[in-house]
Amino acid sequence: MSARIIDGKIIAADLRSRVAGEVERVKREHGLTPGLAVVLVGHDPASEVYVRSKHTQTQAAGMASFEHKLPADVTQHDLLALIDRLNHDPAVHGILVQLPLPKGLSTEAVVNAINPAKDVDGLHPHNAGRLAAGLDALSPCTPLGCIILSKTVHASLEGMNAIVIGRSNLVGRPLVQLLLNENATVTIAHSRSRDLAALTARADLVYAAVGRPEMVKRDWIKPGATVIDVGINRIPREDGKTRLVGDVAYAEVSEVAGAITPVPGGVGQMTVACLLVNTLRAACAIAGLPKPAV
Repeated sequence: MSARIIDGKIIAADLRSRVAGEVERVKREHGLTPGLAVVLVGHDPASEVYVRSKHTQTQAAGMASFEHKLPADVTQHDLLALIDRLNHDPAVHGILVQLPLPKGLSTEAVVNAINPAKDVDGLHPHNAGRLAAGLDALSPCTPLGCIILSKTVHASLEGMNAIVIGRSNLVGRPLVQLLLNENATVTIAHSRSRDLAALTARADLVYAAVGRPEMVKRDWIKPGATVIDVGINRIPREDGKTRLVGDVAYAEVSEVAGAITPVPGGVGQMTVACLLVNTLRAACAIAGLPKPAV
């Protein structure tokens, strides 16, 4: 029996459609156009692709999109000055600084400079702290997408055993908090964890976010478990080109899992869609409006 494929393209398209509907409603009822500002420093090709995608999808959802491209040698002072202007710009409700930043710039200082109410990446310590305390907060987009994908398989995650492999501030740690808020029982594993395969084999929900190609094998997975693969790794092909794979050995794990996300076409599709959700939520919160229905 092969696993059900969790199609991130379809789920993300549905989410974007619902966001667009809510954007149209708040425009009509309140004269509010949510606005997202994306700051790109330098010329990293992968980052440029992401930024173009965000710009296109933001506009498609009916939001205002503001792009700020800065040279790689921009000073910390000038970058922080731009963020300060965006913090005070009433047309901007979400601010995202594309990471990683070029060497010489402090990611921590940049993240901390963003107004927490506009922190649609969910990385500011204010939002991270609220999330850890179980309070309403802007959550990082990729973990939020992981939860939404999981709930297309399970109506409720309550009481389920979940394991998160990876403890980054961008994915692993916030994902644990979101799972706790769903009343799941959570294990967080990492490079120092002992007998990772045995830990993983107990889980109903497996989230792989370590950046190691095809690390999670078939015998790690409890039959019928739901597997969410956050990894995006480029590995060489025989013809000298490269291909994308996740942190999960997809072909063999698909034979035992109940449901699984592909790479590409899974979690990655959800990240930008959840960025739109966060921007809409931020706009409504800043305007003192009720939380939107997405």
